[in-house]
Amino acid sequence: MKYIDMENWPRKNHYRFFKAFDYPHFNVCANVDVTRFSQVVSERKLSFFKTFLYAVMRTANELKEFRYRIREDGVVEHDVVHPSFTLMTSEDVFRFCKAQYNAKMNAFLDEIARVMEAAKDTVYIEDEPGRDNLLYVTCLPWVSFTSVQHPIHFDANDSVPRIAWGKFFEENGTVKIPLGVQAHHALVDGVHVGQFFERIQEHLDRIEHLLDEDGGMDGF
Repeated sequence: MKYIDMENWPRKNHYRFFKAFDYPHFNVCANVDVTRFSQVVSERKLSFFKTFLYAVMRTANELKEFRYRIREDGVVEHDVVHPSFTLMTSEDVFRFCKAQYNAKMNAFLDEIARVMEAAKDTVYIEDEPGRDNLLYVTCLPWVSFTSVQHPIHFDANDSVPRIAWGKFFEENGTVKIPLGVQAHHALVDGVHVGQFFERIQEHLDRIEHLLDEDGGMDGF
């Protein structure tokens, strides 16, 4: 982790402008093509949720804007961010789960499986105070939504991005799912969300290559 040099930061004026808003978050929803992704996941008998979560986390960690967080009057850039995701429990209510991100896909999938197994029979919804090296992730597999809005604190320092995806559907011979990306505008602009969508689509289209190279990203 490192602190950003605010005075020499190219987006310092944008940061100060949007940080003053009462509600500085914005959300973009779009459909992503999972035709090839779903085929590979099915062929290799992998979990769609866990593997898609890997694609989300890998993409977010590749874009520094998704690793920025507001700390009091400054901004930090984390070296890596980790998933905090929702899990439906045996009581038919959800709980929050936290796991360690690993760029090696097999290790990440094993970590998520371990966390989910340990948490499946407990209900826990408290957050971890002060921790911001996270990405909040959820899935709504019951609906192919066209928009989504996440609850946030009315706190200018609440700068953790929120990502959600929904039920897949067929369109013109392809399989798609809705994906929503919510971020703090003081740290993230539309161009960065656009880069997120472009990059995750690249990862989804070449998922078999990511599996074969086992994540292979030095530095995360």
